[in-house]
Amino acid sequence: MAAFVHLSLHTEFSVVDGLVRIEALTERAKKMGFPAVAVTDLGNLFGMLKFYKACRIAGVKPIVGLELEMREQERSYRLIVLAANQTGYQNLLKLVSRSYIRSQDRGTYLKEWLEELNEGLILLSGGRGGDVGVALINNEISEASSRAEHWRNVFTNRYYIELSRTGRRDEDEYIRAAVALAESSRIPVVATNDVRFLDSQDFEAHEARVCIQEGRTLNDPRRERRFTDQQYLRSTDEMVALFADIPEAIENAYEISRRCNLLLDLDTYHLPIYPVAEETTLEKLLTSTAHEALENYFRHANSLSDEIDRTEYFARLDYELGVINKMGFAGYFLIVMEFVNWAKERKIPVGPGRGSGAASLVSYCLGITDLDPLRYDLLFERLLNPERVSMPDLDIDFCMERRDEVISHVAELYGDEAVSQIATFGTMAAKAVVRDVARVQGKPYGLADRLSKMIPFEVGMTLTKAVAQEDELRELIDENDDVAEIMDMAYPLEGLVRNVGRHAGGVVIAPSDLEAYVPLFTETFGAATVSQFDKDDVEEVGLVKFDFLGLKTLTIIDWAVTDINQARLQCGDEPIDIRSIPLDDEPTYEFLRSAETTAIFQLESEGMKDLIRRLLPDNINDVIALVALFRPGPLQSGAVDDYVSRKHGRTPVNYPHPCLESVLSTTYGVMLYQEDVMSVSQELAGFSLGQADLLRKAMGKKIPEEMANLRAAFLDGTAANEVDKAVANTIFDQMEKFAGYAFNKAHSAAYAMLSFQTAWLKTHYPAEFMAAALSADMQNIDKVVTLVDETSRMGIRVSPPDVNQSDFKFTAFEGSIVYGLGAVRGIGEGPVAAITSERKRSNFVDLQDFCNRVDLRRANKKVIEALVRSGSMDGLAPSKTGFDQIRAELLSGMHESIQGAEQSARDRSFGMQDMFGGVDAPSADMPSRRVRAMDTRARLEGEKETLGLYLTGHPIDDYIDEIRTFCPTKIATLGAGQGVKTIAGLVVSNRSRRSKRGEGMAFVVLDDQSGRVEVSVFGDTYTEHHSKLTKDAVLIVEGTVQPDEYSGDLKIRAEAVYTVEEARTRFRGQIEISTCEQEMAGDFPNRLREKLEVYRAQLDSPRSCEVTIAYRNEEATGRVVLGEDWRVQPSDQLLASLREEFGATAVCFRYST
Repeated sequence: MAAFVHLSLHTEFSVVDGLVRIEALTERAKKMGFPAVAVTDLGNLFGMLKFYKACRIAGVKPIVGLELEMREQERSYRLIVLAANQTGYQNLLKLVSRSYIRSQDRGTYLKEWLEELNEGLILLSGGRGGDVGVALINNEISEASSRAEHWRNVFTNRYYIELSRTGRRDEDEYIRAAVALAESSRIPVVATNDVRFLDSQDFEAHEARVCIQEGRTLNDPRRERRFTDQQYLRSTDEMVALFADIPEAIENAYEISRRCNLLLDLDTYHLPIYPVAEETTLEKLLTSTAHEALENYFRHANSLSDEIDRTEYFARLDYELGVINKMGFAGYFLIVMEFVNWAKERKIPVGPGRGSGAASLVSYCLGITDLDPLRYDLLFERLLNPERVSMPDLDIDFCMERRDEVISHVAELYGDEAVSQIATFGTMAAKAVVRDVARVQGKPYGLADRLSKMIPFEVGMTLTKAVAQEDELRELIDENDDVAEIMDMAYPLEGLVRNVGRHAGGVVIAPSDLEAYVPLFTETFGAATVSQFDKDDVEEVGLVKFDFLGLKTLTIIDWAVTDINQARLQCGDEPIDIRSIPLDDEPTYEFLRSAETTAIFQLESEGMKDLIRRLLPDNINDVIALVALFRPGPLQSGAVDDYVSRKHGRTPVNYPHPCLESVLSTTYGVMLYQEDVMSVSQELAGFSLGQADLLRKAMGKKIPEEMANLRAAFLDGTAANEVDKAVANTIFDQMEKFAGYAFNKAHSAAYAMLSFQTAWLKTHYPAEFMAAALSADMQNIDKVVTLVDETSRMGIRVSPPDVNQSDFKFTAFEGSIVYGLGAVRGIGEGPVAAITSERKRSNFVDLQDFCNRVDLRRANKKVIEALVRSGSMDGLAPSKTGFDQIRAELLSGMHESIQGAEQSARDRSFGMQDMFGGVDAPSADMPSRRVRAMDTRARLEGEKETLGLYLTGHPIDDYIDEIRTFCPTKIATLGAGQGVKTIAGLVVSNRSRRSKRGEGMAFVVLDDQSGRVEVSVFGDTYTEHHSKLTKDAVLIVEGTVQPDEYSGDLKIRAEAVYTVEEARTRFRGQIEISTCEQEMAGDFPNRLREKLEVYRAQLDSPRSCEVTIAYRNEEATGRVVLGEDWRVQPSDQLLASLREEFGATAVCFRYST
């Protein structure tokens, strides 16, 4: 029976095309009886190791290859290379790395590279798309023969002319010519199917994938149709029948597979080389360094000497060193020590620890972490288990602003060729894939947007899950054929690789050139190299991955402490050391218990604030617990409730067994941390901590057979300790349950330190801390708005931006905060640097002075307009009263000032000066033109657009007098037990969601300047009014005032919601226009008729109101109500039109009392 192997196949990792998922491929290959299969992704090896491992698991031989996009002067063509052995694989790594590092057309290959690096490789001609194929199709027989001869000579006995029959243009002509050439040149032929998907019915989805990458639509007549529905994983029988006339093409495919025998070594670690003197070893250096550091710790810990057991510390240190040295990881710890301490010496903020690394005393002694693991009962075995060798994982947090400096240092120290960052793969997630598919199908944007928004925004959300839980989505699919068509095509595309980028912090360091171990790529030509393998595959080939993570909180702490210490220095005070603050500081705990934790690391979400109010932390262990408790597992399992009620004495503290009190006392008997599970198994069953860690991991994976064996071992151990079997089984069940969600205590403890440090800063230095927090997030307008609101709540004034005062960042000044110019939309560091640099000479006098002195190439018209609209130039206007007047004058004079400055610059370039000997004279004394003040709403919108918030007013200001006539209750005066109240306010936030029953609900925060309140909208009220609940809308709400059971704050459950226009009719408002005898004698009636005509309402319209004329003369006053025919829709536009015509004070709303 004939055998066949596919040798040309693209997976999803080709990115530009290919629908094949690797696990599905290997399962299908095994099921179809293929002895081997090749993957030849286009120009990369992103998925190579995943493919190799999946094949080994499935029992199918992996053939590793590449499709090369060749560039040769005016020609471009494709070839396929396959690795026959380890040498060929090494050459593949070199080729693919060169194509990104040396080629300006990233991912393309040069002919001479292939000639140089051909050993161990088998070359396929590329079929119709190869250089020989292109020449044959163009009837350039001599050229084709010459090229085939060349490749045959380079790849001696390793060159094949490739044939495929997939129904594509010119295929038959090519095959006839190719077979003839092969016979005349004595070059073997080989059959391939150029596979892009597993099943023929996936063709349309594959076309969509190609269109998504190319930015085209499926029905675009200009789109090149390069693929057919025949490019699926054909069976051996299909391929044999297809090439019945050329059987040797089938035989050669199988023969090539027999020649390819790549076996990768995935069992050897390739650790980077840490330089040591000849007379010592890595192990000796690590041991001596750690011992010296611990001795130094004791010398400086006099105040703690009574609490510290020196013997215990050195015993723990020697134990850890023994494990590290035995496993061969001494160099790893020394490498991390070097770059962490290098950063600290250069004042680059480094986190106190992250993950399991904080559990190591060696790490603490080396300065890698700042957390004493013995003080917090942290277990080293969480980092390194002596009973199961695995690579340590010391992740390090650095200041986000300076992290790249550390990466550059490492590259310089170990060589650029040995250091790279690590790839990460972006996939077609549920919400995005329906938008992509809708676009390539040519569906309306609105439909795509609506469909995407119906898919919940949750981690791990899939289309299948969304359809299962969203009734509205299911109904839309059933009712709308376009939506059904989108979904049908989206399913096979969901989860496919969409793009490739860099891991946020992953860095790999090799002992020599990286391309000997992994393929490399660059995101742009000349950029830093990135491993084509992701973090899992990098570790799989034995390389060491280091996580250099940028943590914004470290930047905030650093900026705040720097500002604080500068101020303290000016006062003659000692600087603060944030790492030495007292962890029992009562004011900080008092602040934490208030739950006003906006901007506090890990503790600022609304859900976390609720938990804080319940738990009321009063020691550092509570803060550590908070970090671990606020996750779905503990919240849903009841662990949070147990912890809180036991802490406050509402429930007695019970231990699963009396001997476990010493283990679980700090968590009130609740198994909260992974370390708790380990300590319980050690204490109760006599497990070593290494065995206990294996138990913890097994419980997390929940493998039945493994769990049964571990339960038996646990019961044997407890029996030896005379623990009742029923009790032991119950405890094991509890451990198994807790292990599913238990958190790493070392990570909790390290991050709790940062939580406490930020809380301490906000407690003792609130202005400096909030200025730093605002600066760190100033490119995130929504976050700036939240932080400015919080700052105002704290009673700290935020001064508007000012070109004569503001720096790029927000700055603290005498207890207040000056707005940073960098937070103004459309203004980057360049313009701000130009402004602040020139300002050092002297403050700007007026707009012309500013334009004359600042480089207008950096601060152009767009920048100046943003500065004006944000209020940053208010101090430069001729007028000094009224924001509306000031900004109108600045905007009016902007063009002229810029032109004047440009003319001055041209004059200077020609050596011209004015009669006073200069061209830069300030123009403060120049008379200003009379400019009409801008509309207040326009001024506020300018602030909102440039700053993201309103600084000099509030949109509700326009309505407040009117609203107060029918809505006298201010939010600040709400009280419990007041029943139903009517309030008004601006919507500052809106969260919509669906209940478990699928019903819509919303939580809206209203602001009326006196205060804020959350309004909940449910059921029929939501159904009727949800379209009104938009951000920045002014709404009137009738609802019941209720206390929040967690926060103690008040909230309102809405019963009715009105817009201002609706409220005007609901509360029987009338538009009143004041006039006098003289006006009436003129054309007042005609002018009024003209204005009202546009807004006249239908006679039976419920949303209409009366118009009244308030008339006065020298003898009397009176009111005339216009007839029913002149009822109008009381919109803001009508009011604005009337006020413009008759004067702002002549038009108002009157309400019936």
